Amino acid sequence: MIHLLSIHTATETAIVSLLSDEKILGTLTNHEPREHAAFLHIAIKELLDRHNVNAKDLNAIGVTSGPGSYTGIRVGLASAKGLSFALKIPLVMFTSLEAMAVSAIEIVSDTKAYYCPMIDARRMEVFTAVYNYDLEEIISPCAMILNESSFFETLKNHKMFFSGRGANKFQKIINHTNATFLREQISAMALAKITMKKYKKNDFQNIPYAQPLYIK
Repeated sequence: MIHLLSIHTATETAIVSLLSDEKILGTLTNHEPREHAAFLHIAIKELLDRHNVNAKDLNAIGVTSGPGSYTGIRVGLASAKGLSFALKIPLVMFTSLEAMAVSAIEIVSDTKAYYCPMIDARRMEVFTAVYNYDLEEIISPCAMILNESSFFETLKNHKMFFSGRGANKFQKIINHTNATFLREQISAMALAKITMKKYKKNDFQNIPYAQPLYIK
C-alpha cells in the first residue's frame, strides 16, 4: 500500500491531503493565509493520527513549489523537505499552476481545450501558464500584465478555460467566445493525482537542492 502526503500552502487556501493508493483518506484546509505555518504541522499530525498512519509508513511527500505567496511557498517547501529528509523518503514537487490546471481539467474534461490557471499578483498582473489536456506546457509559467490583447492568438484557435482568482480580473476586460471562466481553484484530488503520478514515474527532487518557483 502506497501512502502519500500532499502539501499546498502557496496560495490563499492551504491544503494537506493524505492519500492511500488511489484513494484520499482525508483532507484538511486553512483559509487564513497568515496562519498557514501554524496550521500545517498540526494538520499533518491530525491526518496521520485520524487515519492510523504512522509517519514512517509514508512513501513520499508532494508539495507545490509556487508561484504564489512568498511566505506560503517557503512554509510548505521547508516542511516538505524537512519531512522527506527526516523520514528518508522521496520529495515530489509540482507548481501551483499545474495543480490548478488539473483541478480545471477534472471539471471540464475537454480533451481539445487549453487550460489557463491564474494566480493574482497585484493590479493587473498574474502568475499564469497554459496547458493542454495532457498537462503539457503550451506557455510556461510566467508573470503577465493582463490587457485586452492577452492570449489573442491562442484564443483564435483554441477554446480556453481560465481559472483562479487572477482570472477574475481578466474576465472583466476580455469578451471572447473561446474564453470560459471557472471558479475552481485547487482541489485536494488534483494535488493527490499529481503527487501519485510523479511518484509512479520516480520523478523525485534532490532534497537539499529543491528550489521554490517564485517567478519574480
